[in-house]
Amino acid sequence: MAEEFIEIHWTSGTLDEARRISRYLVQERYVACAQIVPWIESISLWNGQLETTQESKIVLKTRREHYDKIREIIEQNCKYEVPEITWFKIEGGNQSYMNWLLESTTLIQPQQV
Repeated sequence: MAEEFIEIHWTSGTLDEARRISRYLVQERYVACAQIVPWIESISLWNGQLETTQESKIVLKTRREHYDKIREIIEQNCKYEVPEITWFKIEGGNQSYMNWLLESTTLIQPQQV
């Protein structure tokens, strides 16, 4: 059976938080890579109030089987009460890249965040 790869989109309240959690996820091989867009502006309703916030956008590449653990790590280590964490299936790609993605997400013994 072929591996199912996904791209996770996550929004962080601070660049430091984005870097800290992303480095942990890569180091522990939950994700192959993390791409951080350091600054985006988000406009939303939160608790009935119109909010404008500066955030960082993170895109993570991984295996579908790692999603639940990645979501748990983000939720436990981010400042947001309800963080944006969504995923999209990677339908295909450069075979060399897909091989690297598989190799880079073979788990080793996890450490603390």
